[in-house]
Amino acid sequence: MAEHEHVRVAVVGSGFGGLGAAVRLRREGITDFVVLERAGSVGGTWRDNSYPGCACDVPSHLYSFSFAPNPDWPRTFSGQEHIRAYLERVTDVFRLRPHIRFDSEVKRMTWDAAELRWELETASGTLTADLVVSATGPLSDPRIPDIPGLDTFPGKVFHSARWDHDYDLRGQRVAMVGTGASAIQIVPAVQPEVARLTLFQRTPPWVMPRVDRAIGGAERRLHRALPLTTRLRRGLLWGIRELQVQAFTKHPGELGFVEQLAKRNMARAIKDPALRAKLTPDYRIGCKRILLSSEYYPALARPNVEVVASGLGEIRGSTLVAADGTEAEVDAIIFGTGFHVTDMPIAERVVGADGRTLAEVWKGGMEALRGASAAGFPNFMTVIGPNTGLGNSSMILMIESQLNYLADYVRQLEVLGGRVALDARPSAVRAWNDKVQQRMRRTVWNTGGCTSWYLDASGRNSTIWPGTTGEFRRATRRVDLTEYEVLRPSAAPAAAEAEEAGV
Repeated sequence: MAEHEHVRVAVVGSGFGGLGAAVRLRREGITDFVVLERAGSVGGTWRDNSYPGCACDVPSHLYSFSFAPNPDWPRTFSGQEHIRAYLERVTDVFRLRPHIRFDSEVKRMTWDAAELRWELETASGTLTADLVVSATGPLSDPRIPDIPGLDTFPGKVFHSARWDHDYDLRGQRVAMVGTGASAIQIVPAVQPEVARLTLFQRTPPWVMPRVDRAIGGAERRLHRALPLTTRLRRGLLWGIRELQVQAFTKHPGELGFVEQLAKRNMARAIKDPALRAKLTPDYRIGCKRILLSSEYYPALARPNVEVVASGLGEIRGSTLVAADGTEAEVDAIIFGTGFHVTDMPIAERVVGADGRTLAEVWKGGMEALRGASAAGFPNFMTVIGPNTGLGNSSMILMIESQLNYLADYVRQLEVLGGRVALDARPSAVRAWNDKVQQRMRRTVWNTGGCTSWYLDASGRNSTIWPGTTGEFRRATRRVDLTEYEVLRPSAAPAAAEAEEAGV
């Protein structure tokens, strides 16, 4: 076999998780690493999602790394372009570009048990690594439902995460399929310019006002001059959300007051009782992610918008037919139908110690020790892995906790010394997952009466963390070696090599 480039660590993905991992590795004194990125620039989901109106629903000062505060956020809720610019800046400030391999999509990763390393096949070549950090994220591969007749549609079709900026929507009859976080931003952004907008709504979301404003120059100068004020602002935003967690995880009944606020928000913009009935959810608020928008409902009330309270069922030429029989003639279809979250495509490309892919191991549901390590996949860590998602706060907090775990994982490998790997014990993974699922039973995500993307095909919640971000940080502060099997190279291959050499 030809010699391949070897690195100590290979990081897959250059969104928040991948760039954060790269920074943390450098801080640990590790410079022998690469970041494999399938696209031509950094940014992850904030590069891919460039649709009109794209913005974050977490306040700017909480949706950024604690080690890279940004005193110059222009708005309290940042737009996609601001977040992408921030990630580009992080890449430059922390001198990460020499480590990044663009246009290097990972095709396959295979564990070599004899050499205790990973073999990676990428679009730009092959390499091996002692440790792999998968930071592809759950919102990276768009999901378009299998709609009968879609392949015969004569017009334009694209997903919100693959927006076609060359296609002019002005004057077109457009169908928006889906009512998730992307759709409620797209609808008010395109409604004024299209001739007709038909929204296919399978399930109405709960929508609260988005209290967004520009951050003035004086405010930004204060943050620049006194960095403590930025930290205090971040701490306050974090604390408020930590206090909210109990309502989601232990006392869903307390969310009734929030439902009333959401209904009043709807009533202010939607005067038509029939339309209001279509838009009123029949499940507990919080069961699906609570969406933030002050423009969504006003846009739906405009005369060129029709809400079809049924999912898209079939396509006949340019006619879209809903499950309830409603028909609409359209020129373009925009899918805001989410991503492959509980069936991440990257899992099909990772081959573990027993020859099975991660997708095969996770066929019955994703599970990983402390959201990071799957049994049978030594020295393979996932950032934003199973049960690390949040329903009310910033994912950057969870990412940083997993980076703490990564840092200690690397330290443990150094302490053990030599060629070594750690493989999560199945019993430890099972104990962790059982504990998480036990806590999940009382949460609004499991008891709220909805079907969401938080649930996998078997109805198990394998995405959300049922606690506070502080709890997760404590749980991932250190690697407990009793939860892992320590692997060393087998003596047999070495003996065989010696015999072959005549020693």
